[in-house]
Amino acid sequence: MYTHFSIIILLSALLLGCANNSTSMQNNGQMGNLLLAEPAPMNQRSQLAISRYSHILGNTDLEDDQRAQLLHQRGTLYDSVGLSGLAHFDFNQAIRLKPDLAEAYNSMGVHFTQKMNFIQAYEAFDASLDINPDMEFAFLNRGIALYYGGRPDLAVQDLGTFYSKNASDPYRALWSYLASREIDELKALAELAKQRQQLDEQNWATQLVDLYLENTTETELLNALIRGVTSQQQLTDRLCEAYFYLGKYHSARGNKGVASNYFKLALSTNVFEYVEHRYARLELNLLRDETNKAVTNESKTQ
Repeated sequence: MYTHFSIIILLSALLLGCANNSTSMQNNGQMGNLLLAEPAPMNQRSQLAISRYSHILGNTDLEDDQRAQLLHQRGTLYDSVGLSGLAHFDFNQAIRLKPDLAEAYNSMGVHFTQKMNFIQAYEAFDASLDINPDMEFAFLNRGIALYYGGRPDLAVQDLGTFYSKNASDPYRALWSYLASREIDELKALAELAKQRQQLDEQNWATQLVDLYLENTTETELLNALIRGVTSQQQLTDRLCEAYFYLGKYHSARGNKGVASNYFKLALSTNVFEYVEHRYARLELNLLRDETNKAVTNESKTQ
């Protein structure tokens, strides 16, 4: 079993190779041997909790409200271990039993967004916020749905609301920027630079904002990634986030192949409950659609 010190030595050695290859990737447009995440194992506690919830739901006489709450909780656990079909079924059942369960509508909306069923996603998030207007993450999730649904003007409003509730959070600043740049990239960058002043310096993801602002490099970002890491799970979580936003970074610069590989790496972490993992596959689908359209248009001109 590794000691804390030896874990840091191991990660530093791995990162050195990662940083060197990152420089190579920037020079020739190809991805080298990056620091790879160890895929997160299925959480045993989650499995046991799912078993307990299933036992209670199958063997206990419950009021509809109680059953709905348990179904939503079990669905959330299913989501966290990658069983999205079972999660979706539980969320749907929960809403049928308790039509005012805001959390279940929010969860359903995320599933609809991942499937690019945007109208259903908007309706689900609207229902969630009608029931609970103060539900922070419904603003994030509806904003993301609007962003992917091609409605950046409305996405900016929701993601701006989400950002305003915690202006020190770099992830909130990033999502607000991603939507804003669809409208006016220069203005969005200027706003991100202004927001940067309020971000938490202790949060490693602030380095991601610096990357988008061109105040740091990919190599420096990867060096920052392991600071304070004390476990393999924490490293895997950070890599999931880093890979996703690096994918978005390269996609915006036209480096579609590199972006695609980063999104695949985000998926490989198995951190199913993270926003970054949820939408990495959607990003891949969008990149494939762009490629297919380009091939089709090229064949028509020949």
